[in-house]
Amino acid sequence: MNILLTGGSGFIGRQLTKLLLSQQHQVIVLTRSRNKTQALLPSRCVLVESLDEITQNQLPHAVINLAGEAIADKYWSVKRKHLLRISRIQFTKNLADWIMEHVPDLKVMISGSALGYYGSQEGAIALTESSAAVEGFTHQLCKDWEFEALRLESIGCRVCLLRTGLVLGNDGGALAKMLPAFKYYLGGTVASGQQVMSWIHMDDMIHAIVFLLNHSHAKGAYNITSPHAVNNLEFSLALAKQLHRPAIFRVPVFMLRLMLGEGAELLVQGQRVIPERLQKAGFNFSYPHLKSALTEIIGK
Repeated sequence: MNILLTGGSGFIGRQLTKLLLSQQHQVIVLTRSRNKTQALLPSRCVLVESLDEITQNQLPHAVINLAGEAIADKYWSVKRKHLLRISRIQFTKNLADWIMEHVPDLKVMISGSALGYYGSQEGAIALTESSAAVEGFTHQLCKDWEFEALRLESIGCRVCLLRTGLVLGNDGGALAKMLPAFKYYLGGTVASGQQVMSWIHMDDMIHAIVFLLNHSHAKGAYNITSPHAVNNLEFSLALAKQLHRPAIFRVPVFMLRLMLGEGAELLVQGQRVIPERLQKAGFNFSYPHLKSALTEIIGK
């Protein structure tokens, strides 16, 4: 089928593109820079810099919307928070408007969201897709983001929302930022270390997307995260053991707030999220436990 993919040159998008192409789909990637993206994706991808470039023969049967500015790598100034909203909410609104006008018979839209939807919650509480959220910037961001995608239900389109956890994989993501410190014997816990990290292996991430794409009864919000979350201390010790390094340092809260501002709460606060709806739908995780995930990514 024809699949329109946004965020195709990103950490998840690059791996998802390879999987979709291996299944003989035609992948049309919306990108801000065709020249830069050509070097990152297989040549079989169709690259467009505007939705207006999509021809009648390329009109999508499905849309996978993964676009959005990186959320935890810069200080959260007022300007930065505005950009986070624009890159997710306004972009998704514009995409949905285009679909309603040009592809009113679209079958399915898989659209990004995040575990930030639930806000900062105590780690002992297991959160499912039906759990109540705590108000705050990340909750409102994800709520508004999801709202724009869900508008497509009005034209009979099936909409699945990806409330995604910390994605672990090669060639980018959070793990790439952590590895240098651990490799040079400077790794350790963040703040108290008791905050829960809900994570998922990249292979499970992209296969969950394809599972929802092909599962005709799937719709609504899905927690895209491993069934076995760990706290930051457990994660740090597991990563250090995998690298045969100690984990003796601790990053204090005040330093994180100096570097990231309000965005530090993403690292200081955690959520114990479980993929209840994904598992009930029949999805099987290849890497449900952190040890097997890290072994596959890093090696023994």
